Amino acid sequence: MTNHIALFEPLMPANTGNIARTCAGTDTELHLIKPLGFSVDDKHMKRAGLDYWDKVKISYHENLREFIDTIPDIDKLFVVSKFANRDYTEPDYSAGEGDYYFLFGKETTGLPEPFMRRYPDNAVRIPQDDSKIRALNLSNSAAIVIYEALRQQSFPKLERVHQYDNDKLK
Repeated sequence: MTNHIALFEPLMPANTGNIARTCAGTDTELHLIKPLGFSVDDKHMKRAGLDYWDKVKISYHENLREFIDTIPDIDKLFVVSKFANRDYTEPDYSAGEGDYYFLFGKETTGLPEPFMRRYPDNAVRIPQDDSKIRALNLSNSAAIVIYEALRQQSFPKLERVHQYDNDKLK
């Protein structure tokens, strides 16, 4: 089982870099759906991802349809949106075989409305106080959702405890 984070037309290199770093630390594959609002050589994106870029499996897709066509089981696609009617903690991300895909929209406009209307049962929401903010930060949202999936999956391949030579707690 592999988890995947997909970003639809990301605009901000720092968000994408932060998400790439989260992907590196969680063995999550990253999908970038074009057009991108920056160059993948952008110094801000590289800085946000630090030196982890070679540790992330990244796939590029020309458009949303091309990305969707790569998903073997559409029931394992979760569209993260503030417009969803169910909480991101409700689905079972550990059931059965196969990969899980978490799709996030563009920072400014989210995902296209026709797409959202086509996949309403795949949509999940992170609770927020809508009277105070439009949306949570994209990289924070990706981390929240991927760690819930990993928690349900018992953190496969991740160290729950690590012993450091210079442990600050000893």
